[in-house]
Amino acid sequence: MTFSKNKYPWIFLIAIFFVIVPMQVEAETFNPPQQLRAKYTELKDELINSQFKRELYMNSKESPDHLKGEIYAVVDYPFATVDKALNDSSHWCDLLILHINIKYCYASVNKADTVLTVDLGSKEEQSLADTYQVKFNFQQIASESDYFALGLNAKDGPVGTSDYNILVEATPISDKKTFLHFTYAYSFGLKGRLAMSAYLATKGRSKVGFTVIEKSPDVKYIQGVRGVIERNTMRYYLAIDAFLAAINTPKENQVEKRFQTWYDSTRLYSKQLYEVEKEGYLAMKRKEYQRQQQPPG
Repeated sequence: MTFSKNKYPWIFLIAIFFVIVPMQVEAETFNPPQQLRAKYTELKDELINSQFKRELYMNSKESPDHLKGEIYAVVDYPFATVDKALNDSSHWCDLLILHINIKYCYASVNKADTVLTVDLGSKEEQSLADTYQVKFNFQQIASESDYFALGLNAKDGPVGTSDYNILVEATPISDKKTFLHFTYAYSFGLKGRLAMSAYLATKGRSKVGFTVIEKSPDVKYIQGVRGVIERNTMRYYLAIDAFLAAINTPKENQVEKRFQTWYDSTRLYSKQLYEVEKEGYLAMKRKEYQRQQQPPG
């Protein structure tokens, strides 16, 4: 059976939304500084011997109505640099637009709150009229000399989904290195479950995640819903990493540096993350970046 976007638009909206938008984070994923440093100690050997060829650990969990994906990683930047970069809400639009499915982001700041207007869509160039718009509240949860936590949350999403949230927290582990935790999770009902099943039966049928489920005779990776979560957990982490990598680049070259770095990083994991050729991605993102310089209509 083949599903078209025009005939079954809600199926593709929910599939796109599920793979790129985090939902409410479980309480136990929030780690004060001492707990986060303890987690680094616990994962130190796995980080050093990571399959990702960088100090990174990924985990995902699935239940009948709940999904969770998270990354713990060491980034080669001082804590103050990471803190300044990620706790500025306007930076998040420059970061989020790197993701291939995010077509627009605009930060509005007032005395009461900061709202990110985010449009979600396909992996090709797309009119904003054909995307799904979500408004995220940006919240600084904790800010200390050796720790920060922040969240982005949205009450409503497509097809009856709700309570969306991104959580990022970090703590220094040396003068030049920071331990970062990125996590997202979401719950879903019957419509969401049916939509994801349709996606996985068609467009997502052959796609894989990063968890190794069999090492011999050939390496086999997790598929299904956990594969979806893991692919996009990595895409978000690489967006954070690409933003940080461009900080010391001359300002006029930072946007292009972020685009180049994000795409090149995804190609390190082509089996999971390859979607389009580099020139196609760059041309699309240059246009989308220019479009998001204007406030939402």
